[in-house]
Amino acid sequence: MSGFVSDAVVKRLPAYYRHLRELEAQGISQISSQELGERMQLTPSQIRQDINSFGGFGRQGYGYPVKELKDHIRRIMGLDRLHRMIIIGGGRMGQAIANYASFTREGFPTVAIFDADETKIRQSTEEMPIYPIGEMESRLPELEASIAVLAVPVEAAQEMMDRLYALGIRAIWNFAPVDLNYPRDAVVMNVHLSDSLHILSYRMNQMAEEAVRRSNGKG
Repeated sequence: MSGFVSDAVVKRLPAYYRHLRELEAQGISQISSQELGERMQLTPSQIRQDINSFGGFGRQGYGYPVKELKDHIRRIMGLDRLHRMIIIGGGRMGQAIANYASFTREGFPTVAIFDADETKIRQSTEEMPIYPIGEMESRLPELEASIAVLAVPVEAAQEMMDRLYALGIRAIWNFAPVDLNYPRDAVVMNVHLSDSLHILSYRMNQMAEEAVRRSNGKG
């Protein structure tokens, strides 16, 4: 990928990768911008513009080579490397993330959970160790984790972010309902689960209002 790539394109990268994997699994070796656009609900021109951001792919009249493009996007997203994760907070959210098998298959294995609750720590297993939060400094070097998942209460999130940064973790997947402050050389993804529901509610409301307008227009 060369030059500046917009956040909008970056956010579509996982969707491109997912659709291209599905196409490869179906035995499809070439796909046109029209066909890919129909699958992704994007215009052919948007598909071409996005893919040109990734590098030169496809030939006019022939479409895009599915496997080649998929593998290139995989490398762009760093999915050709292993990213070991630790989870801070062994509650329901933390356990759900740790037990989600797809993350491991995608190259994001959870190697340990840290928690302050002795009850949770006693549930530690060889497959999924749960360590006291006070052991994080001593355990991190041996775990070789590059990503930390924050599944802690909101009041503890910023302090934990600062602590992880001081320990050399530069990638944070934050599930606490707060936007974290962090240095420029860190990468933080804030996941606010309610945001998706709010957007869904907005779109439902817009559809309902549009239905009323059409009904009134007919009347």
